[in-house]
Amino acid sequence: MSQSEKKITQDFAKSTETTTNKYKGFSEEERAAMKERAKEQKAEARANKNRAEGESDVLAKIAEMPEPDRSMATRIHEIIKESAPVLSPKTWYGMPAYAKDGKIVCFFRPAPKFNTRYATFSFEDSANLDEGAIWATAFALKGLTAEVEAKIAALVKKAVS
Repeated sequence: MSQSEKKITQDFAKSTETTTNKYKGFSEEERAAMKERAKEQKAEARANKNRAEGESDVLAKIAEMPEPDRSMATRIHEIIKESAPVLSPKTWYGMPAYAKDGKIVCFFRPAPKFNTRYATFSFEDSANLDEGAIWATAFALKGLTAEVEAKIAALVKKAVS
């Protein structure tokens, strides 16, 4: 090994050591979500063929949620079914999600999922929400009012238009 190759190897070892020491890895919640997603991918083909199975999975995930997230997720599920029946319910990283043509359009993330202080209702890139140079894709939820429900319904309709 030449002197320059030896120097490169030593430098690489140092940079790897520094990076390794700083990196703490995925959190327990992130690892759990990834494991859940791996299971979901196996079931996804079946859910794509059978809408009822996808909905059953979503309702089971909602039933596991603590209040008030369970009530909000249940109502959001109803709003989405009414506002955009074209969306197929399925779980995504252990969260209730809704897809069009196999692509996730929106999803509900309960607060305990990643130990946050509020639940969120979010949209993915496939949602048709583009509005000028900036637009919101995630909304914090502490509760649902008639006004919030109407806004969700309008956003979901726009997202699938």
